[in-house]
Amino acid sequence: MTAAMATASEMASSLYGRLQHGLEDLPYASAQIPILAWTLGLSALTALGIWYMAIRENDRPILYTVAPQKLPATAEILDNPAIKVSGSSAIHCYAPANGQFLGLVNPSTPDGIDRAIEQAKAAQVQWATTSFRERRAVLRSMLQHVLDNQEHICRIACLDSGKTMVDAQLGEVLTTAEKLQWTIDHGEKALRPSRRPTNLLMAYKRNTVRYEPLGVVAALVSWNYPFHNLIGPVISALFAGNGILVKGSEQTAWSSAYFADIARGALVAHGHSPALVQTVVCWPQTASHITSHPDIAHITFIGSRPVCQKVAASAAKALIPVLAELGGKDASIVLDSVSASDLPRVVNTLLRGSFQASGQNCIGIERIIAPPATYAKLVAALKPRVRALRLGPEADIGAMVSDSSFARLEHLVADAVRDGARLLAGGKRFTHPDHPSGHYFTPTLLVDVTPDMAIANEECFGPIMVLMKAPSSTAEDILRVANGPDFGLGASVFGAESDPALSTIVSGLKVGMVAVNDFAVFYAVQLPFGGVRGSGYGRFAGEEGLRGLCNLKAVCEDRFAWLGVRTAIPKPMRYPVPSQERSWRFARGVVEVGYGIGIGRKIGGVLGLVKNG
Repeated sequence: MTAAMATASEMASSLYGRLQHGLEDLPYASAQIPILAWTLGLSALTALGIWYMAIRENDRPILYTVAPQKLPATAEILDNPAIKVSGSSAIHCYAPANGQFLGLVNPSTPDGIDRAIEQAKAAQVQWATTSFRERRAVLRSMLQHVLDNQEHICRIACLDSGKTMVDAQLGEVLTTAEKLQWTIDHGEKALRPSRRPTNLLMAYKRNTVRYEPLGVVAALVSWNYPFHNLIGPVISALFAGNGILVKGSEQTAWSSAYFADIARGALVAHGHSPALVQTVVCWPQTASHITSHPDIAHITFIGSRPVCQKVAASAAKALIPVLAELGGKDASIVLDSVSASDLPRVVNTLLRGSFQASGQNCIGIERIIAPPATYAKLVAALKPRVRALRLGPEADIGAMVSDSSFARLEHLVADAVRDGARLLAGGKRFTHPDHPSGHYFTPTLLVDVTPDMAIANEECFGPIMVLMKAPSSTAEDILRVANGPDFGLGASVFGAESDPALSTIVSGLKVGMVAVNDFAVFYAVQLPFGGVRGSGYGRFAGEEGLRGLCNLKAVCEDRFAWLGVRTAIPKPMRYPVPSQERSWRFARGVVEVGYGIGIGRKIGGVLGLVKNG
């Protein structure tokens, strides 16, 4: 590197000498200037390239292996699959797509949870001292492992959740790869100490906010994305310098240990303790031991509103902060300004947004809202497409994680039809001829749904596409329908960029995230993820998500300590206070100097200081 830089320096010196010589002979110089400029530029770029190679981070991923998740030697299809079986405390794991028995998982006990937290706590002390570069190296190896083993990861996620391989690739691998890559590229910038401004009175102070590890954090995650929902909080926690305990769902208990081992393997490969990452699976009655544990510094909860209320009440006992992501009733608004040529693309996006993961997606499209003219076009375009959808592990739409919501979904559809909605496809559970023990619900298209219907206000979390006609094409009427339910997670709006209604609706939606002319892409670029109202509070992902897992420590220091410039208590304010009246007038002078509007008031403040000092 030194020799190359010396060569670049010699080239630049030689070119400079030629330029001086050329200026003595103007015709020669004029002819050579373009060549000289190009050569000088090339030399500068070469020097910059050498400098970049010297300082850039070139930590290659370390390859590691994780023991594959094993299936029972003999495939057994259960007649009535369920995770809880009478007479057994174990979690009975099975594949929702066909009812195949996957294995037994013993639920964690309070003592087991205590041991897991203690191990993470001990390991975190050393991990907190690691550099961002060391943490990036771990995540880079984890990313490499995910990319090298993505097919196996998808198959395990499909077995445990019932989704298709395509849904797993998009929702498990792509999202995890993005989170890893974003954190590697931008995580340090988010957590680097940030300088904050000062003011006139405190001009001699230097102000900084530091983002320091909290200790051991917890994540209680849902089953709909068994890999990504588990590994996502792990990525953020590790990069922020924390240890983490993840409570996976009982519905996907079989895969959680394997997925956690992917993170542990990356830690071990780089010489760090795998105890930083702990996973537990337990029945609901034991979960409160986590949510009120004095050694848990923060809780990320992904799930339903009723369960979150219990989590928040339990966490309040130990004053543990909670980030709550509680699902949504996301609206997808299609404006009249969508061109005829773009409408087929919009229809394809609506189908993917509604039926991805069998509709078991917190930011899935739960309502499609359109003005009258566009509404008719959508009904015509969607009706044959939804009716043509196929069910099955190798088809268009996979199984649901269980059949526990089937009666509720059928009831919501039936009530809507009774109140005037039209059912154009599906609406009931489905017994798959090849997989009669699987949990399937027919892809459903329900149109002419009105805001007063229950299905327009309750989260379905199933393969049900709901169409609602706005009273008119005005932004006000559309927003009135879109903002109706007590949810506010995400939304999408389709329309021409020149349409004034587009920006009005984006601004007027009472949600945490909006995708314009697309669906759910805010997470694909790691923008802060979360909602308002009944969809929860707090954010994960992005800078805000990382900082939320830190202690935001404000540090105020002397800027000119080397000159002896420090805060001193003025004589009128020293204890014992000689005169409250005089001291108050002096203090008023301080306020006027610092905050008086206009030079006159500031001068008056100075005079007050002099008079009462």
